[in-house]
Amino acid sequence: MTDTPDEHARHNARMARLAAARAKMQARRTLERGLLIVHTGNGKGKSSSAFGMAIRSIGWGLKVAILQYVKGKWETGERTFFEAHPDLATFEVMGKGFTWDTQDRARDIAAARAAWERSKAMILDPAFDFVILDELNIVLRDDTLPIDEVVAFLKERPLTKHICITGRGAKPALIEIADLVTDFTEVKHPYHAGFKAQKGVEY
Repeated sequence: MTDTPDEHARHNARMARLAAARAKMQARRTLERGLLIVHTGNGKGKSSSAFGMAIRSIGWGLKVAILQYVKGKWETGERTFFEAHPDLATFEVMGKGFTWDTQDRARDIAAARAAWERSKAMILDPAFDFVILDELNIVLRDDTLPIDEVVAFLKERPLTKHICITGRGAKPALIEIADLVTDFTEVKHPYHAGFKAQKGVEY
């Protein structure tokens, strides 16, 4: 289908008005500082999106630190990649596994505490520009780490870097102080049709 000259002209005029409106809107956005980002919800892609942001940051020459709270010894593609390329990002796994696997609450609490202390050190380290705390929402949801303590620290965080926290069940207190919150909604998942987790998609 080919537009007539009049249709083409009307389209160009609409796009020119849109471009002008967007430029005016962008001109009013002048704030710039480190953002607190939360990825939550029951849908897939929370950690995957965070790792995409990590790659984007690396592309701009920013220093990235990633700490995983839950996955433990679970072998994942991102872990394999970053461990093979330690020059790209600091990647640390401090979780002991999912609570139904560990079946030891005292151990879960100790692991969450150790991971949180390391997270604070990463956030306070001026060498890092972007810090990802993968699945922190899970330990906060399970009350293996006090939400009040985490929120108090994040309120006083250095504003020179971005922080992304992932995991379903984000606490309202964390959502309240975040700058960017995305709720990943599941529409359809192959797990419910009997598919096992797929390498490269799920892990």
